[in-house]
Amino acid sequence: MSILNIANVTEFYNSVVKSEQAVLVDFWAPWCGPCKMVGPEVEAVAKNFEGRAVVAKVNIDEQQDLASQYNVMSIPTLIVFKGGDEVGRITGYRPQKDIAAMLEKAL
Repeated sequence: MSILNIANVTEFYNSVVKSEQAVLVDFWAPWCGPCKMVGPEVEAVAKNFEGRAVVAKVNIDEQQDLASQYNVMSIPTLIVFKGGDEVGRITGYRPQKDIAAMLEKAL
């Protein structure tokens, strides 16, 4: 299972916006308690959807432009992209089944 750690806007564009697969992006920060709680849920989803979808993480402290571009007001925010467009969003901690259900809709 591999989760992409998006390091810059170009990488986000190439890995998320231009992806032919659905992409789940976890907008998070290392100091965020709920982000730490949702991390293992996102990892489990990445494992279950391997080969069918892409899972990526964006550290909002390092990528403030991306966070503001996608109106990330609180974290964690999980956004599903399909064909470069946002097709689903969850804010706050949610269990794996909720995250998986949102991603499944985009497949």
